[in-house]
Amino acid sequence: MTGYAFTFAGLGLIARPSGALWWPERRWLIVADLHLGKSERMARRGGPLLPPYETQATLDRLSAEIAATDPARVVSLGDGFDDDAAGQGLADPMCDRLRDLAAGRTWLWISGNHDPAPAHARLPGDSVPEWDCGPILRHEAASGPDISGHFHPCIRLAGQRRRCFLIGADHLILPAFGAYTGGLIADDPALARLVPTGIAVACAARAIPVPLRRKLRA
Repeated sequence: MTGYAFTFAGLGLIARPSGALWWPERRWLIVADLHLGKSERMARRGGPLLPPYETQATLDRLSAEIAATDPARVVSLGDGFDDDAAGQGLADPMCDRLRDLAAGRTWLWISGNHDPAPAHARLPGDSVPEWDCGPILRHEAASGPDISGHFHPCIRLAGQRRRCFLIGADHLILPAFGAYTGGLIADDPALARLVPTGIAVACAARAIPVPLRRKLRA
């Protein structure tokens, strides 16, 4: 898979077609909004019943990224779980798989609005509200420069809706990595305020950069 190399806040980074961010210098693999356990959470709260395969599918995709990059650290930028109960109630085979994926590397869970509590003790790694690595790693963009998720950005490209990275002067916003996640179009005012100009990198067979040239609405 062909990624898109760029510089943000002095860091040389690669936007991968999967929606994962790769930091080669540190060998960090960064993903946002896994939303593990979403189908279980929706059923538990009386919502629509969805096939309970999204956790397996998301971990399959994450496993492929880990195999391709061999990271020293994996970072989940918040909403790793669809709510705290989903994290605490994750099935033992999925916990075992996460521990296998974390073997030989460190793992960092950033707190999100869906999963503000620390990751369950059965899961690998540490939980923190945010992490300063030059830019701040956090769930939702705030005072930049920061790298975040939360908005699940996407863009229309060649008649299709594609998940995308948004790269601006102060904010780098990652697409949602989870299998059952929707998206917010990059032209939405909430995203246009954060990244008024810059680049959207669409996730397809390769990472496709698309310049953003827009004016904020009055």
